[in-house]
Amino acid sequence: MNIDLDALSLKDLRDLQGQVGKAIANFEARRKKEALAEVEEKAKELGFSLAELTEAAAVRKRAPAAAKYANPADAGDTWSGRGRKPRWFNAALAAGKSPDDLAI
Repeated sequence: MNIDLDALSLKDLRDLQGQVGKAIANFEARRKKEALAEVEEKAKELGFSLAELTEAAAVRKRAPAAAKYANPADAGDTWSGRGRKPRWFNAALAAGKSPDDLAI
């Protein structure tokens, strides 16, 4: 298919551009639909539904950890022991306290 683009007006070129954009979007949608059907069929062959497999692959969010340590100056200021140590924890360790002294 050869189109003499130089012979087309600006309006015709923009119309053609819109048609090409729609054709590309339709092509991609068809390919996705075909791929989804193939994946669903393969999951069915293995005895699963696609929903079961995608649910199993979903990233599970880690539950918040319970507090293990409390600031001796402010008992409401706590730390779970995960992540970066708070300044008050490091200051207490530097002052000679042990982590067991700060444990809740």
